Amino acid sequence: MSQITLSQVASAWKADKRQYVKKSSYAIYALLCNNYILPEFGAATRLDESQIQAFAADMLSRGFSLKTVKDTMLVLKMIIRYGEKMGAWPHFEYDVHYPTDYEAPREVVTLSDQYLHSLLQHLRGHFSFRNLGIMICLHGGLRIGEVCGLQWQDIDTQAGVIRVNKTVQRIVIRDGEIHESYVEVGRPKTVSSIREIPLAHELLALVRPFKRVMPPDCYVLSGECEPLEPRTLRNYFHSLLDELEIPHVRFHALRHSFATRCIANRCDYKTVSAILGHSSISTTLDLYVHPDLSDKKRCIDRLAKVMK
Repeated sequence: MSQITLSQVASAWKADKRQYVKKSSYAIYALLCNNYILPEFGAATRLDESQIQAFAADMLSRGFSLKTVKDTMLVLKMIIRYGEKMGAWPHFEYDVHYPTDYEAPREVVTLSDQYLHSLLQHLRGHFSFRNLGIMICLHGGLRIGEVCGLQWQDIDTQAGVIRVNKTVQRIVIRDGEIHESYVEVGRPKTVSSIREIPLAHELLALVRPFKRVMPPDCYVLSGECEPLEPRTLRNYFHSLLDELEIPHVRFHALRHSFATRCIANRCDYKTVSAILGHSSISTTLDLYVHPDLSDKKRCIDRLAKVMK
């Protein structure tokens, strides 16, 4: 068997992958491969489990998140399997083990009631399409790319719903001689992300006059036939927080704020999951449902009544 390096296998694998996966997925694959895998193993002509395990442990020790390390290991495994398929690398089985207590549960950052009230008051008193987009996120939990992808044809004032069916994102690919950067309107994150979200009465009254006059294929946030880039909306949101003297939070905190208030007001978990477009209700439960002692006591008391 000829001495084919992992770098050579990776080049062939990326060329093959680029034909079939979404461009956003390819951009992530290329970044993980070029930034982490090839500097470590590019010249290797074979690997063993101990080398791969040591690589994962080293990434963790350098402060990479567990998700980044796992994603990198997944890409490495795909490259190795492709090399085996090419007949360039010998087949071998391996497993990577991770510390079970490496990361604490993800912290969900939301806007406090005080800051949420201040933000809503400003949005109601200063109408713009960008402010409308922020209000839609606060009332419906949309992701930033989803609200940027909304067109007026996606807002049904008769049925009183918003139809989420696309997302906007900037794709950046740096891979060898390939340097691409462009805004793409594509499919949402998952199949479950294609959904209908009821419009709150306040929003319905706000959008109804525009729905009558705006072209159907015009994007809601830009007012034009080209979408507003998520980065532009994100920068605008942060400047708005500065103006209102609200501590900086990520734009995604609007989605978290919507979800946590739904849960706090005893909305059905499955319904909240469907509105958010989660692929599994377990995602919603893991992120937003954290029973405290009073919840546990209430549960025990109800069971005791039944048992009587």
